[in-house]
Amino acid sequence: MIFYKKLKKVKAITFDLDDTLYNNYPIIVKANHALFAWLEKHYPETKNTDEYFWKTHQLNVLRSKPMLKHDMGQLRYSTMHSGFIHLGLLPEAAKEAAQHSFEYFYFQRSNFSLSKNIHSLLAALSVKLPLVAITNGNVNLEQIGIAPYFSKTLKASLTLPMKPNSAMFEASKQFLKLPESNILHVGDDLHKDVWGALKSGYQTAWYAENRTMALVNEHATTIPHVQLDKLEELLLLI
Repeated sequence: MIFYKKLKKVKAITFDLDDTLYNNYPIIVKANHALFAWLEKHYPETKNTDEYFWKTHQLNVLRSKPMLKHDMGQLRYSTMHSGFIHLGLLPEAAKEAAQHSFEYFYFQRSNFSLSKNIHSLLAALSVKLPLVAITNGNVNLEQIGIAPYFSKTLKASLTLPMKPNSAMFEASKQFLKLPESNILHVGDDLHKDVWGALKSGYQTAWYAENRTMALVNEHATTIPHVQLDKLEELLLLI
């Protein structure tokens, strides 16, 4: 553990999820592979499509509706709908296919388990102080088994833009009814998590599950209050 700034008393913790509690990249890759196989089986029209095809439609959707970048679920649904329309499905059929495809992906995206250590840590923390999940993604906390540890979950959306926007940090503070300086945000991204939390008045702990942590390797100039070697060190801060 490395301290960069003095910490005030921690009365609540907000958590990023993807790449903080688990390495998200292989999960998304696996979910996309499962989706493509499922599409080919259930919608023969997609047989000759590939990742580039769907990425192109995603970019087209973002050009017409830039704010969808803040809602990964709605963006994926709209991307699928655009692709199905391009493949010749009628509007109602395209809506149904897009919805079914999104639901299948969403299940696969959350089709994994966390380590016993993570469960033990969250359980121990949750009996000492309130925990709030703040995520730019859309993982299903119930499906992966961590929902009971959190007093509230906030996911980025059109009304709660993605971190580093202050919206979810402000909503967490309002829910917790605590001074922001007594809330510790834990996340892997020095820009989205650490800088976003700092400019909202939070204290910050930097931890990345998906890579070796070294400030010199990060494309950011923000410094957290504390850098963790392992998440279990949070128990020493409360």
